[in-house]
Amino acid sequence: MHSSKTRRKVFPANGEDSSDKQDQLLLSSAICNNEDLGPFVRKAFVSSKPETLLHLLRHFARSKESEIEEVCKAHYQDFILAVDDLRSLLSDVDSLKSSLSDSNSKLQFVARPLLSSLDAFAETQNISKNVNLALEAVRTCFQLTEVCSRANHHLSSDNFYMALKCVDTIERELLDKTPSSTLKKMLEKKIPEIRSHIERKVSKEFGDWLVEIRVVSRNLGQLAIGQASSARQREEDLRIKQRQAEEQSRLSFRDCVYALEEEDEDGLSAGGDIGEDGKDTFGNGGGGGGILGFDLTPLYRAYHINQTLGLEDRFKQYYFENRKLQLTSDFQVSSMTPFLESHQTFFAQIAGFFIVEDRVLRTGGGLISKMEVENLWETAVSKMCSVLEDQFSRMQTANHLLLIKDYVSLLGVTLRRYGYAIDALLDVLSKHRDKYHELLLSDCRKQISEALAADKFEQMLMKKEYEYSMNVLSFQLQTSDIIPAFPYVAPFSSTVPDCCRIVRSFIEDSVSFMSSGGQLEFYEVIKKYLDRLLSEDLDGALLKLISTSVHGVSQAMQVAANMAVLERACDFFFRHAAQLSGVPLRMVERSRRQFPLSKSRDAAEEMLSGLLKTKVDGFMTLIENVNWMADDAPQSGNEYVNELIIYLKTLVSTSQQILPANVLKRVLQEVLTHISEKIVGALLSDSVKRFNVNAITGIDVDIRILESFTGNQGPLFSDEDVDQLKTALVESRHLINLLLSNHPENFLNPVIRDRSYNTLDHKKIVTISEKLRDPSDRLFGTFGSRGTRQNPKKKSLDALIKRLKDVS
Repeated sequence: MHSSKTRRKVFPANGEDSSDKQDQLLLSSAICNNEDLGPFVRKAFVSSKPETLLHLLRHFARSKESEIEEVCKAHYQDFILAVDDLRSLLSDVDSLKSSLSDSNSKLQFVARPLLSSLDAFAETQNISKNVNLALEAVRTCFQLTEVCSRANHHLSSDNFYMALKCVDTIERELLDKTPSSTLKKMLEKKIPEIRSHIERKVSKEFGDWLVEIRVVSRNLGQLAIGQASSARQREEDLRIKQRQAEEQSRLSFRDCVYALEEEDEDGLSAGGDIGEDGKDTFGNGGGGGGILGFDLTPLYRAYHINQTLGLEDRFKQYYFENRKLQLTSDFQVSSMTPFLESHQTFFAQIAGFFIVEDRVLRTGGGLISKMEVENLWETAVSKMCSVLEDQFSRMQTANHLLLIKDYVSLLGVTLRRYGYAIDALLDVLSKHRDKYHELLLSDCRKQISEALAADKFEQMLMKKEYEYSMNVLSFQLQTSDIIPAFPYVAPFSSTVPDCCRIVRSFIEDSVSFMSSGGQLEFYEVIKKYLDRLLSEDLDGALLKLISTSVHGVSQAMQVAANMAVLERACDFFFRHAAQLSGVPLRMVERSRRQFPLSKSRDAAEEMLSGLLKTKVDGFMTLIENVNWMADDAPQSGNEYVNELIIYLKTLVSTSQQILPANVLKRVLQEVLTHISEKIVGALLSDSVKRFNVNAITGIDVDIRILESFTGNQGPLFSDEDVDQLKTALVESRHLINLLLSNHPENFLNPVIRDRSYNTLDHKKIVTISEKLRDPSDRLFGTFGSRGTRQNPKKKSLDALIKRLKDVS
């Protein structure tokens, strides 16, 4: 205690300054507050005064010693008491320890046998657990082995999906439970190899399918297009039957009862089914069995396997790219083979491709999308249009263009049933309509020229009924419904049916081109080209034939007869075009137009009339033998008219066997008109200086003979036609009537002139009347006789002549 006090007395003797006191207070405060003394230490060393810090710390320690001493003094008595208690407690603990040791010895003695049994039980339990673990491991290995065995079996059977299911089971449920690390490593190595093996096998099968499907697609396309052609033919046959029935019904509603039965269309089903074996089949609608099956199993199998492998998107892309490459390959047109020979294969391949793609789209479970198929179709349409444009531009034969166009239209019909848009293809076909018809017209022009060049101008002989049907009935050239006896000699030559066949073929080819081009009403187009064929090509060829090859009456008569038959044939042509175009016949009959071969018909009749007139001119030269100053009028006509009548009767007898009545009437009218003109011309000619009334009376007899001839043609012609034939002689009749009239001055009366002399020219009357001389007074008195009284008839005629001269 005393030493402590001595240390406290030393502290104020240090003589510190106020700064040291402040540092001491700060340090003391920091120690009491458990603050960090680091700043004090750094300050001491920075100021190089660590001794001061140590001095302060020692001073603080000494200041606390007195407090400790005071605290110890305050608790010293309690500490002594506590030590006494602990010593008492230690004695009790020693006693307890002895007791516990005795109890432990007794417990161990009693529990030793039980512990031995417990150790044995624990050991046995451990053995049981090990056995159970071993059994579980064996069971897992057995299950794993069984699944591996099934997987191997499925692999050997190419049942890849089940093999993959087994592999997935191993990997998902058994691999982590496998106790054998060796087996586990082996499986971890083999499972990817198995998947890779399956992928390769499936890829190979899919590759083989891609090769096979190209051949199948071509066959499928050919079959589908063939069935579309058959369906079109059935529809055409049905339309023909319907047109025939409508025509019969139009002709006779009471006598004709008809019914049309539409046949079932057994075409290629657009919605075929997938059979149990996975094969996609198309069958007849009536259960006629499968027509052609194309197996999609490898495709769907590969798709399913790739889905199972988690490679669905990659396979979709792979499938699309390969099919796109195949389609691109199908677009290649061989330059070694003419397109006419390869076009069916070309288009059938494309058609089959899109039939397959339509089925994959509908049954493939999303293997290909509708947008992808449409993109492929747009590419195909663009390429086909390009190929058609190129090939059509090179073609110079109408039939070739028609064959390709017809097949393309069938392609369009086939694929339109599957929902593909074909408007672009139809537009290409329509665009070449004019070129096709120009080529067709050119071909027909050549054929017509060849047919006309081969014409021998002889009536056609038909020995059998089929020949009559083929050459007459098929073109509706018959004039009677009664089949003639055979052999039958037709009024026309072989040119007529040959030209009819050419024109009919033109119509059918034109209709075939137009009907499948997507255009609904095309009769006017066909009619326009048919008009061109008839009015320009056929008419022009006939005109050339008439002008260059017809040299005799028989040839001209045959050509004229042919023209009459062709006139009936032209009606048939327009009706046939209307029927094939689906236009009612009443509309064609209502819009009947002028005969398109009118120029050649008129030229033929003009040629025949000209040749006959030349013949007539030969007989009319005999008019020079007429006695113009005859003492008596001939009672039986002059020589020339008798020769003419014999010729005309022979002409009529011959012509009526070949020429139609209307043509014969027109020709006879021309000939008789020419005879009448020749008679008047003879009276006007300078070779006849004068004539008397007896000669005029003889001419009157001649005209009466000719009029009698025309009147005798009643069995051949109608009364109206006979009257028209008589009008051919009207000029000569009016002239003779005027010359023999008792009152020729009546010619000056307009009413009488219009009624009885309207064909006479007053100049001709003056010239001819001045030649009339008669020395007798029986009719006109004596011309030039002096001292005689002039006949009043002669006086009237002279007055007429004077008046007519004044008028002129």
